[in-house]
Amino acid sequence: MSYGRYDRDRDRDRDRSRSRDRGYSSHSRGGSGGGGGGSFGGSYNSKDLGQNLRSINWGEERLTKFEKDFYQPHPAIAAMPEEEADRLRQDKSIKIVYAEGLVPKPVRTFEEASFPDYVLDEINRAGFKEPTPIQVQGWPIALSGKDMVGIAETGSGKTLAFLLPGIVHINAQPELVRGDGPIVLVMAPTRELANQTQEECNRFGKSSKIKNTCCYGGVPRSTQQRELREGVEIVIATPGRLIDFLESGDTNLKRVTYLVLDEADRMLDMGFEPQVRKICSQVRPDRQTLMWSATWPRDVQKLARDLCKEDPVHINVGSTELRTAHTIRQYVEVVQESDKRSRLKRLLEKVMDGSKILIFCQTKTGGDELTREMRTGGFPALCIHGEKKQEEREWVLKEFKEGKSPILVATDLASRGLDVKDIKYVINYDFPNQVEDYVHRVGRTGRAGASGSAYTFFTADKAKHAKELIAVLKEANQSVPEELEKLAENAGGGWRR
Repeated sequence: MSYGRYDRDRDRDRDRSRSRDRGYSSHSRGGSGGGGGGSFGGSYNSKDLGQNLRSINWGEERLTKFEKDFYQPHPAIAAMPEEEADRLRQDKSIKIVYAEGLVPKPVRTFEEASFPDYVLDEINRAGFKEPTPIQVQGWPIALSGKDMVGIAETGSGKTLAFLLPGIVHINAQPELVRGDGPIVLVMAPTRELANQTQEECNRFGKSSKIKNTCCYGGVPRSTQQRELREGVEIVIATPGRLIDFLESGDTNLKRVTYLVLDEADRMLDMGFEPQVRKICSQVRPDRQTLMWSATWPRDVQKLARDLCKEDPVHINVGSTELRTAHTIRQYVEVVQESDKRSRLKRLLEKVMDGSKILIFCQTKTGGDELTREMRTGGFPALCIHGEKKQEEREWVLKEFKEGKSPILVATDLASRGLDVKDIKYVINYDFPNQVEDYVHRVGRTGRAGASGSAYTFFTADKAKHAKELIAVLKEANQSVPEELEKLAENAGGGWRR
């Protein structure tokens, strides 16, 4: 394998130097606090996590009064007939699944969202052209102070859908005093997603001098602890590390009036439900709650019923069935396990043009082995998974984002929340254990309306997923290989309608 001017020896020397300097290890277990630590599944499942959190009798607490309804419809929106609002929702594939009373009409532009000038100035500086569908309907609901559930595919603009109303919410509240916890709490399943949310907080909260901190395991506690004690308006956190800080008394959640659960389905997939419930029990019950998810399984539905203190407005953007963006070209090849290495080599030689390529492996060991072989063959690949130390993971993502190493090999750690907007190719070297993960993996390309391509190696041992995969391909008007259809015919079960 060869990659033009790529200097393999120089790069290998650089990696060895970085490893010595940083003390990298592929078997780090992360720091204290669990959530977001070095290894997913380790301390997350600890039954003891959060046992020292005391129950709060909210009737005896003296709580700071707060406001949560700031929405003043733009004159153009106020004058919009309900029939036109319904047409706009239909055009944007927005469905109001449930609501008590009237739902605020969707907006068409940033100006119609009735954000203050300081928010609009940041939007203009960011260069966004128009709101995404989840923002079109989500902003009026969130600004109205209503609890809401938003279901939309990854890469749909959910972060700004909850963040910009959150900034307006913060600026309307009394300022923090010594000993206060945050006003906005965002819980995320992985530190990568938490870090990306913090980047947006930094960008859009800067003009309002809104402070934030990002709490996750796998790194020393000291900086996060100091920022919490000094007081921040926004905390973005993975569950385990946040519980650690709550138990130690470094912060409290009695000022949280705007609670966000991002990628709720992913948090439940990773076994976070007990921790999420314990954390929410520490948040005042009259809060505003916003839950965001890419899918709507029964366990997420139950969590929404339990955590939303009012009947939430439930909106869905796009189909409720498993689906991928139609801007993604999907190619599935049925192969033998023994042929995958050579097939990958031929595919990379065909598509490599300097663009970013994301390759998914099912296991950490498999990802490390594949990366070593690719680098030996001259391909500029780096690997990321849950056993890597946090410093290495951050460095690897930076190299990938900047295009210095245009091939990233990853486990499903990166299938959600990896916000790299210009990934041109996704390659499923190993097919995942469920089709939902296939949809999220493929969604790493073709983001925000861009086009992309996904290549998948499908082996006979995954035949039970063939029917579901075929349904996803057909919904997106993609071709279905004859070999895949034969596997589906011969496989029993595995298709959830």
